[in-house]
Amino acid sequence: MASELAIETAAADLRLRLAHRLEEDARLRSPQWRAAVEAVPRHVFLPRFYRENDAPGVTTWEPVTPETAGQDEWLRLVYTDETWMTQFDGHDIDWTDPKPISNATPTSSSTLPSLVVRMLEDLDVHDGMDVLEIGTGTGYSTALLCHRLGSGNVTSIETDEGVARRAREALTESGRGPHLLVGDGRAGHPDGAPYDRLIATCGFRNIPPSWLEQVRPGGVILTTLRGWMRSLGLVKLITAGDSASGWFSEDDPSFMIARQQEAPENLGMVPGPDDGTVRKTTRGPEALTDSGPAFMAQLAAPDARFFSLAVDGGPLSTFVLDSVTDSFAVLTATDSGCEVRQGGPRRLWDMIESAIATWEEHGTPSTASFGVTVSRDRQVVWLGNPSGPQWRLPS
Repeated sequence: MASELAIETAAADLRLRLAHRLEEDARLRSPQWRAAVEAVPRHVFLPRFYRENDAPGVTTWEPVTPETAGQDEWLRLVYTDETWMTQFDGHDIDWTDPKPISNATPTSSSTLPSLVVRMLEDLDVHDGMDVLEIGTGTGYSTALLCHRLGSGNVTSIETDEGVARRAREALTESGRGPHLLVGDGRAGHPDGAPYDRLIATCGFRNIPPSWLEQVRPGGVILTTLRGWMRSLGLVKLITAGDSASGWFSEDDPSFMIARQQEAPENLGMVPGPDDGTVRKTTRGPEALTDSGPAFMAQLAAPDARFFSLAVDGGPLSTFVLDSVTDSFAVLTATDSGCEVRQGGPRRLWDMIESAIATWEEHGTPSTASFGVTVSRDRQVVWLGNPSGPQWRLPS
């Protein structure tokens, strides 16, 4: 086993290489954040993790530790630009005898460094600013903030007690001591307000009103908005008292959704074969997965989810279900094209088709052409400008 000095010497070299690659890719744009990447030991925050096995079949993650992979390979992987999983289904992992994991949902990770530093650069911090971070995770991004601003200017909230405990230990080991809290990030931390900047490292369906109250006017809120079908994207909002507005970025990061906003286990009412009304449609299930149309589908049907299933030996159908209103749309291929069967208070496929048509009429713009305006009472995504086409975010 390599000595601690040898590990740190190798890690310092790997950090320099990582910083160089991130700078070449234009993710690192300032000397202050480059210095943070070069200084913060990511391996302290990732002593053990899981990586996805690329074998065909059921998705499986394999444990990576200095013992299972070897010291050099573990360290090399830590300093690659990859996201590594550290928790599944909200349960702590028994690292005394780690096993491969299948049929599980990742619930905590260390995000790929290029996205972390890209968001930190976009946060546009300056010396002396106070930052509230929602989602401590492993603590790596928290440590970068501490290096840039000083630990006393950083407050971070983590919802999972076990994840928070490990982050605290790693931060202490790395010589950082921010204000760490365990709780619901939607509530923020009013005792430390006002903040100059707020950054969230998990996805949210809307902007919590408490964030508007706790970020000073002219401050920045940087977060990923997402729904139950997919991520919408990274949005940067400038606050103005009791409201905020801003734009989506070109990037499409897909952070795990905040646990308090996870979709209910019940997908909704599965319709019977004769429920609803049927019509032809020119848009098939690909509208739910192709990048631009899927973005619009998520805006149009914020409470929906979808899956494909062949019922009673029949053709494969795609079910779009809204568990809030029990509305549904069922897409099925026929010899003459595709048909949709709809029912419930919301005509889901009509709404999705209309949103996609609007997007096409405006020239199929990228996400950077969409903006967001939020207040305590109303939150909307708009296309082009605030007076353009609008879609409400879920409450």
